[in-house]
Amino acid sequence: MSILGDDELSLVLKWVYDQTDRKSFSQVCKQWLRVEGLSRLSIRVLEPDLIPSFIPRFPNLLFFESQIFIPDSHLEFVAKTCPRLQVLNLNLRKTLEEFDEVAGIHDSEDVGNDGVSALANGCRNLTKALLRKRTNVGNVAVISLVKLCKNLTSLDLGRCSLVDDEAVEAIGCSNSIRVLNLEACSLITDHGLTVLATGFISKTLKKLVLAECDRITDSGVSMLKHMCCLEELNLAECGPKITDSGGLAVSSLPSLKKLNLAWLINLSDVTVIAIAENCVNLVAIDLTGCESVTGVGVRAFGNHESLEYLVLASCHSICIDDLSIVIRCRSLRDIVLDKGLRMWIPTAMQVNISMFCQLHWR
Repeated sequence: MSILGDDELSLVLKWVYDQTDRKSFSQVCKQWLRVEGLSRLSIRVLEPDLIPSFIPRFPNLLFFESQIFIPDSHLEFVAKTCPRLQVLNLNLRKTLEEFDEVAGIHDSEDVGNDGVSALANGCRNLTKALLRKRTNVGNVAVISLVKLCKNLTSLDLGRCSLVDDEAVEAIGCSNSIRVLNLEACSLITDHGLTVLATGFISKTLKKLVLAECDRITDSGVSMLKHMCCLEELNLAECGPKITDSGGLAVSSLPSLKKLNLAWLINLSDVTVIAIAENCVNLVAIDLTGCESVTGVGVRAFGNHESLEYLVLASCHSICIDDLSIVIRCRSLRDIVLDKGLRMWIPTAMQVNISMFCQLHWR
């Protein structure tokens, strides 16, 4: 086999998909070890401290993942070593507080603006940057990613608590981002939403998560009606400042397919009826905890032609008669009801509902 060159071995290795087999391949000799490293496209790092010792073997990586803490210096090393990276997945599996409990890890040890900025500068082909729960990541890192990575299509900043409207202003100038997660970025205000709704991103964004952004109000949410391509919107737990005024604006988005309005206690039947009438492409809606919504609003979905998934958990003003109307929706596949209703809905009625769609309890 020694007569085979690196190119020939690389062609052989393309047919080896099992990771165990690839590991065995790399253990044959130094040449095979080198070829396996050069052809590796993805890696999941479990021991970041060892990055300087093994990452040089994999200069052609396209996908890099690490779900545990990683210092800036090591991410800077990755940026210099793997310039072809396209997907960066640093979504934390646990919070830093949970890591601290078991390993004595402190916030200051985890990646922040310096590491992410270095990677944005060195890996400009990035299409996805997933940074959920990286609480040291702030505006500087986000601005670097958006300005330098022109092909960025997905940006997850969920629970990056330092991110505010300054970062959102940079994001609004992007003409490539299609998926944006700002969950629990509680510093974001109506100004940030206005920038998103009026910037270049409004022409490309398909999915927007704003759950737990409790500083936004009807004023900002109303601006979202200008986002002509938006298909998924999550406003769950955004607080009492979102009322029917904002809800009616959301209902004017005919492109919407998935909508989460969970725990918006000041939304009423007015919003729900408008959504049922105007959002003709809607496939899923979550109304968990919308205590002002009654059967009057929910019944409006009885004639909807696209709805497949309806969540009514903790909606205590829904009765049996309302459900009998809702299940007339021919496209409905799944309905989620509050588990407290289970003992009050006759078995025969539960069976009847199950004949039309899958019944779940929460």
